[in-house]
Amino acid sequence: MRVLGIEGTAWCASAALYDAETDHVHIESDPYEPDSGGIHPREAAEHMTEAIPTVIEAVLTEAEDRYGPGAVDAVAFSRGPGLGPCLRTVGTAARALAGTLAVPLIGVNHMVAHLEIGRHESGFKNPVCLNASGANAHLLGYHDGRYRVLGETMDAGVGNAIDKFTRHLGWDHPGGPKVEAAAAEADPDELLDLPYVVKGMDFSFSGISSAANDAADDGAPVPEICHALQEHVFAMLTEVSERALSLTGADELVLGGGVGQNERLRGMLATMCRERGADFYAPEPRFLRDNAGMIAVLGAKMAEAGDVLSIPESAVDPNFRPDAVPVTWRAGDPSVGERGGPDGDPDTAEAQKRGAEAVVTVEGDPPNGSARVIKRRVPKAYRHPRLDASVRRDRTVQEARLTSEARRAGVATPLVYDVDVANATLTLQYVGEDDLAAAPSIDRMRAVGGQLARLHRAGVVHGDPTIRNVRVTPSASTLAGDPATFLIDFGLGYHSGHIEDHAMDLHVFEGSVRATATEPDRWIEAFEAGYRADAGEATLDQLRDVERRGRYR
Repeated sequence: MRVLGIEGTAWCASAALYDAETDHVHIESDPYEPDSGGIHPREAAEHMTEAIPTVIEAVLTEAEDRYGPGAVDAVAFSRGPGLGPCLRTVGTAARALAGTLAVPLIGVNHMVAHLEIGRHESGFKNPVCLNASGANAHLLGYHDGRYRVLGETMDAGVGNAIDKFTRHLGWDHPGGPKVEAAAAEADPDELLDLPYVVKGMDFSFSGISSAANDAADDGAPVPEICHALQEHVFAMLTEVSERALSLTGADELVLGGGVGQNERLRGMLATMCRERGADFYAPEPRFLRDNAGMIAVLGAKMAEAGDVLSIPESAVDPNFRPDAVPVTWRAGDPSVGERGGPDGDPDTAEAQKRGAEAVVTVEGDPPNGSARVIKRRVPKAYRHPRLDASVRRDRTVQEARLTSEARRAGVATPLVYDVDVANATLTLQYVGEDDLAAAPSIDRMRAVGGQLARLHRAGVVHGDPTIRNVRVTPSASTLAGDPATFLIDFGLGYHSGHIEDHAMDLHVFEGSVRATATEPDRWIEAFEAGYRADAGEATLDQLRDVERRGRYR
C-alpha cells in the first residue's frame, strides 16, 4: 500500500508518500517563516494556500516517476488539532485529491501521528509517548482501545512557552533553536531560579515564561536565562514522563513533536530511562517537526484497518483530542504496561511498584505492627544538580509537614517518625503494601473522595493524588466494612483554599483512574459521591469547568 499524506496544522505545509512494503517515506515540506515574532494565523493560512498545491505536486511527480500511474492507494490528511484556516485548506486539498484519484480518504489526528511515528520507527510494542510541540505538551498511553492523556500542560504548549520568551527578546520564529544555542554559551554550573510547576503528571509553563521575561528586563545575561529555561522546562517534562512510566508500569518511552529536536531534552529523557531500566527512542528530526511523513505512515495503518472517511464525515477539528480517536489499527493490543495474559508479568508488577521519585524500604515486621517505611528521594542525574537538590529538599520538608497536617484534619495518613532533610529521607508508619490500583473497590473510591474533601476544607492541596498514592491495608477493620485507605506522598502538596486548586486535585486523581482502569466511570462516580458528601457540589462544578477548557483539551 502507498499513501499520500498531507500535513498543514499550523506552520508547515508538507506532503509525503509512504510505501508500506518497503517502509520508504519521501517528504516534501515548505515551512512558513515569519519575519518576526511567532506564528500569525492569517499569514500561516495564506502560506498554506500557496504552498500545499506545490508540495502535493512534487510528491505526485515523485510517485509517478518511481511507481508509474496509479501509484497512490489512499490519501491521508491532518484533521486536527491545529489552526482552523490552515486545517481547512489541507482538508479541501485532501478531499479533492482523493476524489480525483478515486482512492479512500483518511483523517489523521496530528498528535497521535507524532506518537505513532515513534512507535513505528522504534519497533516498541506499547510505549508511553511524550509529545512536546509548539502548541501542545502531553503524555499519552494506550489503554482499552484509545490513547489516554496521562498528563498535559495546564496552559501553553512547551514550544509556545519558549517562544513567548524569545518574542520578548525580539527574536524571530522559531525560538527553540536560538534558546538552545544561547544556553550553550552559559556557565553550566550556574543556574538562575525559575518556577518549577508539576501537579501530578500535569504541568504549567505560564509562570516560567513570565519569570524569564522579568529576568531579561532586570538585566540578567540572556545565555544564563536560556540555560535556566531549558533546565527547568525540560526537567519538568522528564519528571512527568517518569511519573507516567511509574503509574502505568510501562518500560518504553518515545518522544514526539518539534521541541523533541532539542539535544538537552533528549539527553534528559535518555538518562532518566537508563536509570530506570526503560527503553527510550527519539525519531530522526524530519519525523519530529511537523511533517506529512507521519501522517502518511499512520494513514496506512488506519487504511489497513478500514478506518476511512466519507466526504460528509471529513470536517476538520481544530480541537481534535488525541483521546477522542478510536485506535482501530491496534485492536486487541494490551493496555500500556501490560504484557499479555490476565495475570500480567512479574516484571511488570515490580515496575508498577517502582516510584518516580523515591526508593522505599520497609524495616521491621509488618504483621506485628513494628514495621516502618524509610523513604529516600534519590538524586536525579537528568536534573541540574542545584535544581535537583532544591526539589528533593523542598518536597521532603513539604511531605513531612503536610502529611502531619492532613492527619490532624481527620485524613488517614501515615505517622511521620523522623525527617532527615540533608539526605531527603523520611521515616514513616507502615500502612500497607498495596495501592488503590491493585485493590480498587467502590467503598475505597468513595473513601478517597471523602478524604480529599476533608483535606481541602483544611486548606491543603495534595498535588499528586493518583491511585498509586493511596495505600490500602488488609486490616481487621477492612473486614468490618472500613475501607482503610491512606493518602501518602504529599511532596507536591501546598496550602491553598482556592477552589481551582482543589478542582485540580480531583482532575489529577480522575485522570489516573481513566489512564489505568478498564471501566473508569463507576470508580469515578463513587469517588465524586464521597467528595460530594463531605464538600458539596462547588468544587465538582469547578472540575467540570476545568474539563471543558481548551488548555486541558
